[in-house]
Amino acid sequence: MAVNLFKGQKIDLTKNAPGLKHIMVGLGWDEAKQGFKLSKLFGKGGDDFDCDASAILINEKTGKAAGKNDLVYFGNLTHKSEAVKHMGDNLTGEGDGDDEQIFVDLTILPGQYSKIVFVVNIYEPTARNQDFGMIENAFIRLVDNDTGNELCRYNLSENYKGRTAMIFGELYRNGSEWQFSAIGEGTNDDGVGQLLKRYC
Repeated sequence: MAVNLFKGQKIDLTKNAPGLKHIMVGLGWDEAKQGFKLSKLFGKGGDDFDCDASAILINEKTGKAAGKNDLVYFGNLTHKSEAVKHMGDNLTGEGDGDDEQIFVDLTILPGQYSKIVFVVNIYEPTARNQDFGMIENAFIRLVDNDTGNELCRYNLSENYKGRTAMIFGELYRNGSEWQFSAIGEGTNDDGVGQLLKRYC
């Protein structure tokens, strides 16, 4: 059974799934119905919510990412190592289940990378007058892609009003084991570029 995480909780993935090789990271969100109606009423934020999920690879020695070379997002769907792949941009967040998916192949991930940070930002939030206070049911889940078993899920239950981006969680190596940490930190970054700067 999948483990339901709370903010700040960590889980040892390899202990729960021995021989773990391929991970699917699913991220999802819905536009809050009330927020949508108010935005339409006042003529603000009328555009569809275009949330973008991204993965930032962190070098073990430096503790940093090497700029856009270590960023996997809608503008760069596959990392140069081919170990991390983004399955494409969802422009609205409509529908049940994952809105965007990122696949991680641990068998070919270069040893220099010890951490992958998963983030989500609203596309052009200032121009669209949108923030995560208008989003509900946001989650991140990790699935053993070989068995289809969901390993863990983290539902973000806080109120992120005024926040335009979020750090969902981190997949990281601890010795020979892979662990996941539920972060759930809202930020005011205006795009994925600003989020990336936090790790460079």
